[in-house]
Amino acid sequence: MVQYRGALRFPEFSTSQNIDSSEIPVGAPPRVKEIVSEATAQRADQSSVSPVDQIPPGKVLWPMAFQHVLAMYAGAVAVPLVLGGAMIQAGQMQPSDLPYLITADLLVAGIATILQCVGFWRFGARLPIVQGCTFTAVPPMIIIGQNYGPAAIYGSVLACGLFMMLMAPIFARILWMFPPLVTGTLITIVGLSLIPVAASNIAGGNAPDAGSMSNIALGFFTLAVVLVVERFAPPAMARTSVLIGLLVGTIVAAFAGKVDLSGVADEQWLGVATPFHFGLPEFPPSAVIALILVALVTLVEATGDFLAAGEIVEKKTTPQQIADGLRADGFSTMLGGVFNTFPYTAFAQNIGLLAMSRVRSRYVVAGCGAILILLGLLPKLGAVIAAIPTPVLGGATGALFGMIAASGMKTLSKLEINENSLIVIAVSVTIGLLPVMYPDLFQEFPSWFTTMFNSGITTGALAAILLNLFFFGTRRVPANAGRELATADTAYADASMYKNDPASRSS
Repeated sequence: MVQYRGALRFPEFSTSQNIDSSEIPVGAPPRVKEIVSEATAQRADQSSVSPVDQIPPGKVLWPMAFQHVLAMYAGAVAVPLVLGGAMIQAGQMQPSDLPYLITADLLVAGIATILQCVGFWRFGARLPIVQGCTFTAVPPMIIIGQNYGPAAIYGSVLACGLFMMLMAPIFARILWMFPPLVTGTLITIVGLSLIPVAASNIAGGNAPDAGSMSNIALGFFTLAVVLVVERFAPPAMARTSVLIGLLVGTIVAAFAGKVDLSGVADEQWLGVATPFHFGLPEFPPSAVIALILVALVTLVEATGDFLAAGEIVEKKTTPQQIADGLRADGFSTMLGGVFNTFPYTAFAQNIGLLAMSRVRSRYVVAGCGAILILLGLLPKLGAVIAAIPTPVLGGATGALFGMIAASGMKTLSKLEINENSLIVIAVSVTIGLLPVMYPDLFQEFPSWFTTMFNSGITTGALAAILLNLFFFGTRRVPANAGRELATADTAYADASMYKNDPASRSS
């Protein structure tokens, strides 16, 4: 037997090593056994926690959170810029109102993101979802503002949010209509429908030199930096490939004279959003109906985004999560009505970033929400990020949009596709991309129809759902994946399992 005398130490036993009680030397002090037991319990706890629920160290969390901010910032500020510009032209707002729209939007987006990621009671999907204002609401909001004024816009936004909250449990109960065939097709359409946005950004957006060789070269240079970092950098650095691409691209653009910092000096250091900045809300019936149509579109898109995020982080999205996530969307939209911003939903480009960065923690995205709140309170800091040239953003986000499409293809690759399944995919993708390829496709249709169906994501989603029902009905078998029941992989059986799931009725 080994004898122990004095203050002996056992450095080989630590809570960070794989050790077992059988490895403890005979006669070891009781404290060694306690350390081993603690290490074993700690490893068990870590293995039982999903990557989505783990909290990374700060040196990983904050750079990745900032990367999410950069991925969504251009889209976040685009909506207030477009709406504010239209309202200024219509004489319904003043140029001085534009900074308020931007800061208020960032503030509410940050609050909405934290609510969606961390969750409170039955609000929040508790998935790594970045929330931002939806482009779908812009055309009807402009029309409402031109006809009725800003107070009617934000009264309609309040009604839109309330409608979304009330509809959340209903959408959770129809999750069975989104089997892998539908979700894979929808995720693919989401990614492909965003490619024109990346192309427009690489060209320079609406800048006077849009389409110039220098803009396009800058965009593809940024994309090349992202790819090189992904290929050759250490894993920890590769996770921030998009952030590095944006930084390097901006530095190169600065030497080329394409970084304009004049707007930074014009911004105030502190800007606090105030409730009902444009007056008490008004509720014209036609305006409310218009944004309720927007709410229906947003609910469909958000459901697809939740499913896409769950697929990417490999955590199955439950009906309760769908309901809680949509309920949080509705609450955030109502908050937007109070602070005079916009309807809110998940940002698809950040879902692509989840796949590229391989960091799945929802607390990283909650950190993004905290940064957005800070930017909403400090407009001058937000203006610095806004100075990133559009081609640089296009080059970096182009990879993200492609990752979304690739994630959809990965979902479809798990299925054994038969001829009917192939028809569902082919026709759904075609219909979904029609308004993307030809934006004026529905210009002769009524405005309510255009609002509903000018989104490729919405048309593609409806096509995939209806075609799946047409070819495969509501059978609770994975026939819509082209498999026989006897050989079906239950891991990829369709979402119709929720039809009889008690959890789907608890939402």
